[in-house]
Amino acid sequence: MRMKNMAQNQTQSASTNKKISTYLTLIVLIVMALAITALLIAGETYLAGDQLAAGVLAGIGLIALTLSVFLLYQSKLQSAQVKIEVPKVMTTIECTNKACTTKTVREFQRGDYVYKELDIPCQKCPTTKQMITGIYKEIKEKEKTYNV
Repeated sequence: MRMKNMAQNQTQSASTNKKISTYLTLIVLIVMALAITALLIAGETYLAGDQLAAGVLAGIGLIALTLSVFLLYQSKLQSAQVKIEVPKVMTTIECTNKACTTKTVREFQRGDYVYKELDIPCQKCPTTKQMITGIYKEIKEKEKTYNV
Protein backbone atom coordinates (compact mmCIF):
# COMPACT_ATOMS: atom_id res chain seq x y z
CA MET A 1 0.00 0.00 0.00
CA ARG A 2 2.78 2.40 0.96
CA MET A 3 4.75 1.54 -2.19
CA LYS A 4 1.70 2.26 -4.33
CA ASN A 5 1.39 5.70 -2.74
CA MET A 6 5.08 6.36 -3.35
CA ALA A 7 4.75 5.27 -6.97
CA GLN A 8 1.72 7.52 -7.43
CA ASN A 9 3.58 10.47 -5.91
CA GLN A 10 6.53 9.89 -8.23
CA THR A 11 4.30 9.62 -11.30
CA GLN A 12 2.58 12.84 -10.24
CA SER A 13 5.97 14.52 -9.92
CA ALA A 14 6.88 13.14 -13.33
CA SER A 15 3.76 14.72 -14.81
CA THR A 16 4.65 18.05 -13.20
CA ASN A 17 8.09 17.79 -14.84
CA LYS A 18 6.35 18.18 -18.18
CA LYS A 19 5.80 21.83 -17.34
CA ILE A 20 8.39 24.43 -18.24
CA SER A 21 10.47 25.73 -15.34
CA THR A 22 9.08 28.92 -13.80
CA TYR A 23 12.52 30.54 -13.81
CA LEU A 24 12.99 29.82 -17.48
CA THR A 25 9.53 31.15 -18.25
CA LEU A 26 10.21 34.32 -16.26
CA ILE A 27 13.50 34.94 -18.05
CA VAL A 28 11.95 34.34 -21.47
CA LEU A 29 9.06 36.70 -20.70
CA ILE A 30 11.48 39.42 -19.61
CA VAL A 31 13.49 38.98 -22.82
CA MET A 32 10.25 39.13 -24.84
CA ALA A 33 9.21 42.33 -23.08
CA LEU A 34 12.62 43.88 -23.78
CA ALA A 35 12.43 42.77 -27.42
CA ILE A 36 8.99 44.36 -27.86
CA THR A 37 10.26 47.52 -26.15
CA ALA A 38 13.22 47.62 -28.57
CA LEU A 39 10.82 47.26 -31.50
CA LEU A 40 8.64 50.11 -30.21
CA ILE A 41 11.66 52.35 -29.66
CA ALA A 42 12.86 51.42 -33.16
CA GLY A 43 9.53 52.60 -34.55
CA GLU A 44 9.73 55.92 -32.71
CA THR A 45 13.37 56.39 -33.73
CA TYR A 46 12.48 55.73 -37.37
CA LEU A 47 9.71 58.34 -37.22
CA ALA A 48 12.19 60.81 -35.69
CA GLY A 49 14.45 60.39 -38.71
CA ASP A 50 17.37 58.26 -37.45
CA GLN A 51 17.07 55.27 -39.75
CA LEU A 52 20.36 53.63 -38.79
CA ALA A 53 19.55 53.49 -35.05
CA ALA A 54 16.01 52.35 -35.87
CA GLY A 55 17.39 49.51 -38.01
CA VAL A 56 19.79 48.38 -35.29
CA LEU A 57 17.07 48.45 -32.62
CA ALA A 58 14.63 46.62 -34.90
CA GLY A 59 17.26 43.95 -35.62
CA ILE A 60 18.03 43.46 -31.93
CA GLY A 61 14.31 43.32 -31.10
CA LEU A 62 13.54 40.77 -33.82
CA ILE A 63 16.50 38.55 -32.94
CA ALA A 64 15.62 38.60 -29.22
CA LEU A 65 11.95 37.90 -29.93
CA THR A 66 12.82 35.02 -32.28
CA LEU A 67 15.27 33.46 -29.83
CA SER A 68 12.86 33.67 -26.89
CA VAL A 69 10.03 32.03 -28.88
CA PHE A 70 12.46 29.33 -30.06
CA LEU A 71 13.65 28.74 -26.47
CA LEU A 72 10.07 28.35 -25.22
CA TYR A 73 9.28 25.92 -28.04
CA GLN A 74 12.41 23.80 -27.45
CA SER A 75 11.94 23.63 -23.68
CA LYS A 76 8.33 22.53 -24.18
CA LEU A 77 9.48 19.74 -26.51
CA GLN A 78 12.24 18.56 -24.16
CA SER A 79 10.00 18.53 -21.10
CA ALA A 80 7.45 16.41 -22.96
CA GLN A 81 10.12 13.81 -23.74
CA VAL A 82 11.25 13.32 -20.11
CA LYS A 83 9.92 10.10 -18.63
CA ILE A 84 10.73 8.78 -15.19
CA GLU A 85 10.07 5.13 -14.60
CA VAL A 86 9.89 3.97 -11.01
CA PRO A 87 11.51 0.55 -10.61
CA LYS A 88 9.77 -2.04 -8.45
CA VAL A 89 11.52 -2.89 -5.21
CA MET A 90 11.22 -6.57 -4.36
CA THR A 91 11.84 -8.55 -1.17
CA THR A 92 13.14 -12.13 -1.13
CA ILE A 93 11.90 -14.30 1.74
CA GLU A 94 13.39 -17.71 2.59
CA CYS A 95 12.73 -20.34 5.23
CA THR A 96 15.13 -20.36 8.21
CA ASN A 97 15.34 -24.16 8.08
CA LYS A 98 18.54 -25.09 6.19
CA ALA A 99 16.96 -28.22 4.69
CA CYS A 100 13.94 -26.34 3.32
CA THR A 101 14.39 -24.56 -0.01
CA THR A 102 11.23 -22.45 0.07
CA LYS A 103 11.83 -19.06 -1.47
CA THR A 104 9.20 -16.34 -1.96
CA VAL A 105 9.43 -12.97 -3.69
CA ARG A 106 7.02 -10.13 -2.93
CA GLU A 107 6.89 -6.36 -3.26
CA PHE A 108 8.85 -4.36 -0.71
CA GLN A 109 6.90 -3.17 2.32
CA ARG A 110 7.89 -0.39 4.65
CA GLY A 111 9.91 -1.80 7.54
CA ASP A 112 11.51 -4.61 5.55
CA TYR A 113 15.22 -5.15 6.09
CA VAL A 114 17.63 -7.99 5.38
CA TYR A 115 17.75 -10.73 8.07
CA LYS A 116 14.41 -9.66 9.53
CA GLU A 117 12.54 -12.66 10.90
CA LEU A 118 8.88 -12.73 9.92
CA ASP A 119 6.02 -14.15 11.96
CA ILE A 120 4.74 -15.88 8.84
CA PRO A 121 5.37 -19.65 9.04
CA CYS A 122 6.91 -21.52 6.12
CA GLN A 123 4.51 -23.18 3.68
CA LYS A 124 6.42 -26.49 3.60
CA CYS A 125 7.47 -26.70 7.25
CA PRO A 126 4.96 -24.74 9.35
CA THR A 127 7.01 -24.93 12.56
CA THR A 128 9.83 -22.68 11.29
CA LYS A 129 9.73 -18.98 10.57
CA GLN A 130 10.78 -17.14 7.44
CA MET A 131 13.48 -14.52 7.05
CA ILE A 132 14.08 -11.71 4.56
CA THR A 133 17.29 -12.56 2.72
CA GLY A 134 17.38 -9.91 0.03
CA ILE A 135 15.94 -6.61 -1.11
CA TYR A 136 16.51 -5.42 -4.67
CA LYS A 137 14.96 -3.36 -7.41
CA GLU A 138 13.91 -4.77 -10.74
CA ILE A 139 15.69 -3.08 -13.61
CA LYS A 140 14.20 -3.39 -17.06
CA GLU A 141 16.73 -3.46 -19.84
CA LYS A 142 16.26 -0.78 -22.44
CA GLU A 143 15.35 -1.96 -25.89
CA LYS A 144 18.21 -1.77 -28.30
CA THR A 145 17.56 0.25 -31.41
CA TYR A 146 19.43 -0.37 -34.61
CA ASN A 147 19.87 2.24 -37.28
CA VAL A 148 19.14 0.88 -40.71
